[in-house]
Amino acid sequence: MELKLYDTLTREKRVFTPLDPARVRMYVCGPTVYDFAHIGNARPVIVFDVLFRLLRHIYGPDHVTYVRNVTDVDDKINVRAAELAIPIRELTDETYKNFKTDVDALGCLPPTAEPRATEHIEQMKELIDRLVKSGNAYVAEDNVLFHVPSMPDYGKLSNRTLDEMIAGARVEVAPYKKDPQDFVLWKPSKSGEPGWPSPAGIKTPGRPGWHIECSAMAWKHLGETFDIHGGGIDLVFPHHENEIAQSRCAFHTDVMANYWMHNGFLQVEGEKMSKSVGNFVTIRDLLNQQPNNPWWGEALRLNMLRTHYRQPIDWTERNLAETVVVYEGLKRAVANGSKASARVSGVVVDALLDDLNSHAALTELMSLAKRARSADPKDSPADAADELVGSLLFLGFDNAVSHIKADRGVRSSILKAMSEVEAKASGVDVAKVEALISARVIARKAKNFKESDRIRDELAAMGVVLKDSKDGTTWEIAR
Repeated sequence: MELKLYDTLTREKRVFTPLDPARVRMYVCGPTVYDFAHIGNARPVIVFDVLFRLLRHIYGPDHVTYVRNVTDVDDKINVRAAELAIPIRELTDETYKNFKTDVDALGCLPPTAEPRATEHIEQMKELIDRLVKSGNAYVAEDNVLFHVPSMPDYGKLSNRTLDEMIAGARVEVAPYKKDPQDFVLWKPSKSGEPGWPSPAGIKTPGRPGWHIECSAMAWKHLGETFDIHGGGIDLVFPHHENEIAQSRCAFHTDVMANYWMHNGFLQVEGEKMSKSVGNFVTIRDLLNQQPNNPWWGEALRLNMLRTHYRQPIDWTERNLAETVVVYEGLKRAVANGSKASARVSGVVVDALLDDLNSHAALTELMSLAKRARSADPKDSPADAADELVGSLLFLGFDNAVSHIKADRGVRSSILKAMSEVEAKASGVDVAKVEALISARVIARKAKNFKESDRIRDELAAMGVVLKDSKDGTTWEIAR
């Protein structure tokens, strides 16, 4: 298998060659745990979960190490804990717990390791001492700063001009800086803030800067150099640029990671997500749209994967409704499949080998679903169903195939929930539909079949299709 990945550093799609096939290593920047994660945070979680699954498929589950850190010391955390009047550790523990619950619902595997920044202070201090000793960092007024001009090729990842980097970094202007670009590795703690004994001979307690945290955790769990570093495109500068500077200068290496991967931006209904605009959506908000639906998180996952990871994505109600229709079609198509004989489609794997082309992979899933539902023996429906089952499991859609033996009552409630989402996107009044169905049930019990048929026709004119069974009546939007 030849895996090709787009490398942000070299700006080209490259064949992936691990440093050690027996220990493939990937680091992805994780959450800052001060509040519920928003839907934009979900994108890298899902994208790199797919890559994790693909790497495990290629090299074996025991030969892939995936590290996703937890930032639990940060200015935002301090502010939120003060607002809530609770201890910082209580806030970070609860937020981290919520994050794990939410991403589990999205069908994501747990990483191999989820290191917390506060548990790696000693590694951060050691890196800082190395950088001071090598002349790449200096002490000023109880701060330790990385001296950017000490690294000649700083800025290569983001490919920005000097002026762009100064503006983009939004670094604090301070008279003690040797250069405007210099960034903080360690700073003194203010009253009420968490603090630790400082490095570089500083006598007052302090706390780490954001960038040094990831360099230290990556080093601790993956080594001085590793295979893949990932995250959102917004992290390229200054965060990832500064990680590279710290790690390379501390260890005197040519690279920190051999491949740098970044997913594109996410906006909501055509606008940048913002609390002031009122379109700020958390993962929990979306999950709460269908709180009792075991398949809903995977529908959200599918909606994210319909767009190639490097492209921007517009999260809309319309797109989500369309995705629900696709997801429902996939679930129905696996009815004749078997987990015992399930296998991953080679076409799906090939699509992902081409820089995680999830859109092409999903196109193949829909093709398999069409064949699985076919009555034509030439389409090999049973084989297609088995490949569909295997491919859905491979891509993290375990619940999509769990209903092969599901209780009919549970399935009925799921179909109802899906229909309501489709109806909302189509402008159909759900309350009116339910009222008409209830009236029809009464008419059928009274054997008033003329009225029953009239109501069915009225619903059909609204674009609603009824399905009667011994378990009751379900409905969906006509396709």
